[in-house]
Amino acid sequence: MITSTSNERVKIIRKLREKKIRSETGTFYIEGIRIVVEAMQAGNRVQTLLVAPDLVQSPVVADILKDAEKARVEVLEVSKEVFESFSLKEGPQGVAAIVKQRWDTAEDMDWKQPGLWVGLDAVADPGNLGTIMRTMDAVGARGILLIGPCTDPYDPSAIRASMGAVFSLKFVKTGVDEIQRLKEQHNLYLVGTSDAASVDYQDVTYPQHMVLMMGSERQGLQKPLVELCDQMVSIPMAGTSDSLNLAVATGVMLYEVYNQHRRNRSK
Repeated sequence: MITSTSNERVKIIRKLREKKIRSETGTFYIEGIRIVVEAMQAGNRVQTLLVAPDLVQSPVVADILKDAEKARVEVLEVSKEVFESFSLKEGPQGVAAIVKQRWDTAEDMDWKQPGLWVGLDAVADPGNLGTIMRTMDAVGARGILLIGPCTDPYDPSAIRASMGAVFSLKFVKTGVDEIQRLKEQHNLYLVGTSDAASVDYQDVTYPQHMVLMMGSERQGLQKPLVELCDQMVSIPMAGTSDSLNLAVATGVMLYEVYNQHRRNRSK
């Protein structure tokens, strides 16, 4: 059992709050029974299980330990004080994990398979990204195209907001040029949003295979991406606010697409 907060491994765990360290190690930190169980079920993703016996109260942790033993996952026991030194929660449950990141490339994807993707242009807020991930999982979307300088889906705030959806989606880092190439090579249908668009988002029939393009919190969708879109739509607003939160706007769009597809399947 590790009892020193100055232990080198403990220092690295704390540093996983930093994007630079997450990128260098190819790992990220998760905490709590529910998300650790989901990570264990995701298949060969958990690198190290972290347990503080003095904090554990739920019998579920015993099952997690059994699963870790079967999967030959390293288990690192730490003292209550050590766990609290890297914990991100108030009243921690005494179980956390170091998990391997998973990134895909555009070439990895089977673009012939119909599905809903979301393209996010320079999304900056990890909480927004995590909320979008959670909504995408709810509507059965396939993955996210992170365009340009985006925040990290493995940021603790994104992980927390995603509620486990981080394990069900594919993540592809890309740029404007590659989006154009994918559109041309695979006949992808791109739908963008803008308050300047003249078409109401509910007046469009959305295809089964499409990419929903959403702009950054400050700038919206950049002009080169607007020009690539097959359709631009707007979400009407009746109040004094001139824009919606990015995660909310994406959720509105995702559920419109989802409900259209759901109704079509039931016919």
